[in-house]
Amino acid sequence: MAASGSIFQCLLRTSQQSLGKRAAQAQIIIPRQTATAQAAAAPRFTTARLSSKATTPRRQFTTSSRRRQTQQPGDDPNFTSILDNPPELVRTGKRHGKGLIILAIIPITALFLGTWQVYRLKWKTDLIAKSEDRIIRPPLPLPPRVDPDAIADFDFRRVYAEGVYRHDQEMLIGPRMRDGEQGYMVITPLERGDDPSTKVLVNRGWVSKKFADQRSRPDSVKQGEKVRVEGMLREPWKKNMFTPDNRPDIGEFYFPDVKQMAELTGSQPVWIEQTIVPDIITYYDYEARGIPIGRVAEVNLRNNHAQYIFTWYGLAAATSIMFWLVVKKPANQITKRVRMNKSW
Repeated sequence: MAASGSIFQCLLRTSQQSLGKRAAQAQIIIPRQTATAQAAAAPRFTTARLSSKATTPRRQFTTSSRRRQTQQPGDDPNFTSILDNPPELVRTGKRHGKGLIILAIIPITALFLGTWQVYRLKWKTDLIAKSEDRIIRPPLPLPPRVDPDAIADFDFRRVYAEGVYRHDQEMLIGPRMRDGEQGYMVITPLERGDDPSTKVLVNRGWVSKKFADQRSRPDSVKQGEKVRVEGMLREPWKKNMFTPDNRPDIGEFYFPDVKQMAELTGSQPVWIEQTIVPDIITYYDYEARGIPIGRVAEVNLRNNHAQYIFTWYGLAAATSIMFWLVVKKPANQITKRVRMNKSW
């Protein structure tokens, strides 16, 4: 009996252990079933939320009212598109203005002036050559009567004359500058022979301003002394627009008006410029004693026509290039606008 009881207890114990294991397995399976049910219920809840959102109206990006849906122009069978009748592209103004005319005149004028200076250069070169040829020839005696119209053919011709200076009719022209010092040109009539009508005007040279008074230079004023004057026969000077008029009534002369001075002194309208041999010692001696310093026998005509030719031709070339660039300017650089075409 005791053995059977122990066997029964062992079986009971074994059954209890198996039941405990099954209960534990049942407890594990139940939560799995609950999680599966919850997972199955979750999609149904999400779908309900999405369906609730779909029924909510969307928010507008703008607060402006919607355009009314009216009939479009394209719906009309008689409508004409802009492609069928495009607008006209026009310029807002003229392609070139009046300035182009001025720009075209400049090179033509410059070319004309440059060509004119070529002829002037030839004329001046020939004139200087003739003057230098005359100045190197030996001096001629000045005739008693001189034709004023023939002086142009003897310009820069060396001549000599003998007579007596009329210091009482002396005239000072100035002021004139020499080596930075102010002074005057001394003009004295030369009386030749007993006939007063043979007098000629002699430009004796330059004296300093401090010797303007004859009494301050006695060595240059010798009354009644016969002298031999050698100089160049020159044409009458021309007055420029900036030189004031002479005032002979008060003894003021600003430029050598040969005809006016000849009438004042009763001389012939003949102008002689006294010349001296260039010598620095003689210059200092004459300047210290107040003796007029004559000029050197040379041709002092200016010849700047070659520079003028270069200037005018250069201007003609530059303005011609500018004119070509303006004319060949691309059309897209000109201001344009679109004009509406009303021919519908």
